[in-house]
Amino acid sequence: MNPPLRTTQDVEALQEAVRDGTIDLVATDHAPHHYDEKEREFSEAPNGIVGLETALAVLVTNLVVPGIISYSTLVDRMSCAPARIFHLPGGMLRRGSVADITVFDPAASWQVDPASFLSKGRNSPYAGKALQGRATCTIVGGQVVYRLTS
Repeated sequence: MNPPLRTTQDVEALQEAVRDGTIDLVATDHAPHHYDEKEREFSEAPNGIVGLETALAVLVTNLVVPGIISYSTLVDRMSCAPARIFHLPGGMLRRGSVADITVFDPAASWQVDPASFLSKGRNSPYAGKALQGRATCTIVGGQVVYRLTS
């Protein structure tokens, strides 16, 4: 990742900034790279980790579960605020809105296994970590494009 998180104080400052609204949206640029691209000298390897498949659970685990923000705030920061800020048609659930929806189980606990990722990338700092909250279904344009099968 560039820039990397370096200290506990860096992490705490980011958590507070999300809580107080200084950071008004949270996203992943989802920069996966194939294993072969990452297997080289560190300085020569491309930046990036798989973020898309773990982002929601990482934020639930590290922001919602410890009480830093609510689920409502998380949904706003990941969906409503980006749509609002960038003048996109989604980010809300109402008649006539774009039907791009992620259904998730907030109580689901799971262990990150990069081998099971649908992405071509497998580089994740969360490999082997237990996370809470799991996407179970993704709907894009009203069509189911992902459904958890395990």
